[in-house]
Amino acid sequence: MDWIGEPVVSRGVSERRFDVTVDGTAVPGILWTPENAEGPRALVLIGHGGSQHKRAPNVLALARRLVRHLGYAAAAIDGPMHGDRVEGGTQLTLDTLRGRLADQDPEEVARRFRQAREEWRSTLDELRLLDEVGVGPVGYWGLSMGTVIGLPYVASESRIDAAVLGLMGIPADARASAAKSLKMPVLFLVQWHDELVPAAQALALFDAIGSKEKTAHINPGAHAAVPAFEIQASEDFFAKHLGVKVPAATS
Repeated sequence: MDWIGEPVVSRGVSERRFDVTVDGTAVPGILWTPENAEGPRALVLIGHGGSQHKRAPNVLALARRLVRHLGYAAAAIDGPMHGDRVEGGTQLTLDTLRGRLADQDPEEVARRFRQAREEWRSTLDELRLLDEVGVGPVGYWGLSMGTVIGLPYVASESRIDAAVLGLMGIPADARASAAKSLKMPVLFLVQWHDELVPAAQALALFDAIGSKEKTAHINPGAHAAVPAFEIQASEDFFAKHLGVKVPAATS
């Protein structure tokens, strides 16, 4: 793991930029921890959605809440063809992303997405070597593309103790084999008027999840209109299943 620049601290949260090299490819990421953190703590891996990046507003909001309120560490990496892995490093529009994907060989796109699972695995390996992270419990949070990549990843990763998934359906998990193999507690988010992923497909994926403890939150609205209160729900879900390092903040 190579650290890029110096840590930036804001309201008790330290943000550190890093690269992890996987099969010769530099994968850009960010680690958030409490300021002056020492010793092991829970870690949540955050997978961004399609057209987003490792520091998208929803990723940043969740990461900071987990650090400030629960004493966790949080980490995000840029997915294939996103963020600092493409020229400019800015957030794409969905139309731009669709255009880029249309210009790619479908087999190559599938290979990159499969490779992303190994990128998360290597990232977790490296983060757990850090004193301020250690070998505490681990969660995964990822919606939309974060589920496309994250669901098969968490299904194959025994170190994940709880996962928040959603905004995706059965076509992203052909035959639902990965979903059926899930064992950890799962919170699954569905947007009832989702224009990209029909609610029926999302509910079919939720139904296929093999976890004995699973909960679906269904809200009205389009794909990108997940209510802000679901960030609080995700925080509460992780607090229940991963524990709390420090007392909850009062502000």
